[in-house]
Amino acid sequence: MPYFPSNTFDAVTIQPFDGLSECLEKRDCFTMNPVEAGAETPSTINILTYNCWGLRYLAKYRVERLQEIGRSIAAAVTTPEIVGLQECWTQEDYLAIRRQTRHILPHGKFYHSGIFGGGLAILSKWPIVESNMVRYPLNGRPTAFFRGDWYVGKGVACASIQTAQGEESIVEVFCTHLHAPYAPESEDSYMCHRTAQAWEIARLMRHAAERGHAVIGLGDFNLTPSSLAYQLITTHAPVQDVWRTLHPDSSLASATHPLEKARQREIPTARYNLRENGATCDSVLNTWRWSKQQQKQLFKGRSIIVDQTQPDPRAKRLDYIFFSNGLSVSPRSAPWRIDSAKVGMTERHPTLDCSLSDHFSVEATISRAPAGSTADAVVLPRQSPLHEQTSDTALRTLTNTSLHPTLYTSYNPSPTSSFLPGPFTRTPSPPDAHSDQAPASSPRYLPSSVYDEILALISSDKMRAHRQRRLRLFHFIASVVISIVCFIAIWWSTHAGISFMLVFISTLNLGGGIVQGLIGGLFEGSELRALKEFQWEMERCKEHAETVDRKEASVTEGVLKQISSDNEHHAEGRSMGKHSLEEAKVGGEEEKELWEKVRASEEYSGKENRRRGHGRFVEFHGNA
Repeated sequence: MPYFPSNTFDAVTIQPFDGLSECLEKRDCFTMNPVEAGAETPSTINILTYNCWGLRYLAKYRVERLQEIGRSIAAAVTTPEIVGLQECWTQEDYLAIRRQTRHILPHGKFYHSGIFGGGLAILSKWPIVESNMVRYPLNGRPTAFFRGDWYVGKGVACASIQTAQGEESIVEVFCTHLHAPYAPESEDSYMCHRTAQAWEIARLMRHAAERGHAVIGLGDFNLTPSSLAYQLITTHAPVQDVWRTLHPDSSLASATHPLEKARQREIPTARYNLRENGATCDSVLNTWRWSKQQQKQLFKGRSIIVDQTQPDPRAKRLDYIFFSNGLSVSPRSAPWRIDSAKVGMTERHPTLDCSLSDHFSVEATISRAPAGSTADAVVLPRQSPLHEQTSDTALRTLTNTSLHPTLYTSYNPSPTSSFLPGPFTRTPSPPDAHSDQAPASSPRYLPSSVYDEILALISSDKMRAHRQRRLRLFHFIASVVISIVCFIAIWWSTHAGISFMLVFISTLNLGGGIVQGLIGGLFEGSELRALKEFQWEMERCKEHAETVDRKEASVTEGVLKQISSDNEHHAEGRSMGKHSLEEAKVGGEEEKELWEKVRASEEYSGKENRRRGHGRFVEFHGNA
C-alpha cells in the first residue's frame, strides 16, 4: 500500500474552525501511515466506549454536551488510548470531539453509512492501518421511520490499529450500535434483528481472532447478559465480557426482570449498580432518565442531588467491552490480560447541570508482561455460569416459566482456565491455565434448545414478513385499480369540482400504493432473504450442537456402564467380605467366652497377666 511522505502535512496550517475541520478530515485520510520504526510495544491499553446521544434536532443541548464529552475524555485521570463512540451522528460533532482530544488521540475515523449516517467513530493513539464499515443485513424496517434504525444504516465500524512494528502488534477494534429495543423483551418485535446483528459481529470478531490478532469489541449492544444475543456473542466469538470477567456475580438484567427476581436479591442501590453491576443505562443518577417534571425543575435552574444509596431498580447494562487475545499468540509477545473495568462519564455538565448523555461510559484497561516473561498474565478470572449464581428454589421457579430454561444447562470449565467460554457454552476441555499455548480454535456451541428458540424467532419474523408483503402488494394492486376507476369517472364527469377531487384521490391513492408496492416487493423480499440466510446458519449450528450432544451422550453412557460394572465387582467383594466377617464374629464370641473363664480362674489373678490378656483380646478383635 503506498503511503504519503511525512512532510505532506507541512503545508497544512491550523487556523480557525474551518481550517481545523479540513485538517482533521485530512488527518482521517492519513491515519493509514504505519507506526514509526523503533516504536515501543505498549504494556497497557486503556479502552473507552460511550454512547454520546447526539441526535440532531432531537437531543437537547447536543452541541454543548458533545463538546463537554470531548473535554472529559481529554481530562480523564486514566488517559484513554482507544475510544469507540456511538450516536455521534454528525461530522461537526465528531470534529468537536477531535478538537478536544487530538493531543492524546491523534488518529481517528468517522464512519459513513445509511441515509443519515451510522453514528460510529473510532479514535486511537496509534495509527489505523485498515478500516471499513460492515452494514447489518437485518436492521429494522423502513416503515418505522419515527425510530430511524433502518435509515441510519447500522453496522460495525472496523479498524485495524497497529500499536508497534510487526503483525503481532495489530489490535482489531469493532465498534457497533445494535438495534434498539422499543418494548419489553416479551413484546420486542426487533429481537430477531438484534440477535442476527449479534451473530454478525460475533463472526467478525471470531475471524479477527483466527488471524491471531488481539480483538476489542465495544459499543452500545442494547442487550443484557440474559439475552439470546449475548449468548451468541460469548459462545461463537472467542471473546470475554470484560465486566463479567472481573465481576462474575454481577446482575444479568435490571432488578425488575424476572431473572433477577428469581435470584432473590435486594434491589441494588445506584452506587452498587455503578460499581458492581456495571449499569450504564436507566440509572437514577442520569438526569435524562428522570421524569419530565424533574427535568423541567432542573432546566429552570434548580439543583437536584440524587443520593447514591437510593434504590435503582431499572438500571441495566447495555454497553460492553469484549476482548480476546486471539486464537494464536506469537511467541515474541506476551498475551494481554484484563486489569480493570469501571463505569465512567457519570459527572454532569458544569453549567447545564445535566448528564453528558443518556448512557454512562464503560472504561477498561488491559495489560501484558514483557515478551518472554513467565508471569501468569494469561490466567484470568472465570465467568460464573448462571446456574452457580441462582438458588435451587429460583431455578425450579425459572424452569417452570418460558424464560430460557436452557440457560442453566452449561459446561462448567475449570476454575483456572485462561480461556473463558461464555457462561452458556459447551466446549472441549479448556487448556491448562499455566500453559503458554493459545486456546484451540475448535468451535463452541450452545445447547440445541437455545438454537430452537432462535429458529422460532426467525420463523415468527418470516411469517410476519410474508404477511406484510402480501398485504402491501395487495394494497399496490388495489390502488392501481382504484386509480383506473377514478380516471374513468373523470372522463364521464361534467362537474369540475368532482373531477378535481377524483384526480386528487387517484394521485394520493396511487402514490401510497406505489410506496407500499416498493416496500413489499423490495424491502420485504430483502428481509426475507436475510432471514433465510440467518436461519440456515442457525440450523447448521444446531446440527453441530446435536452432534456434540450425541457424543456427550455416548461418552456418558460408556461411563455409566463402567460405573455399573465397577459396582457389580464391589458388590461381589462386599458379599465375600460379609461372609468373612461372620466367621470372624463367631470366632470372636468363642474367644470372649474363653476370656471370661480365664478371668474367673485364680491362676490369672495377677495384674500383669490381666493386662496381657486384655492386650490379646484387643489385638484379636482388631484383626477380626
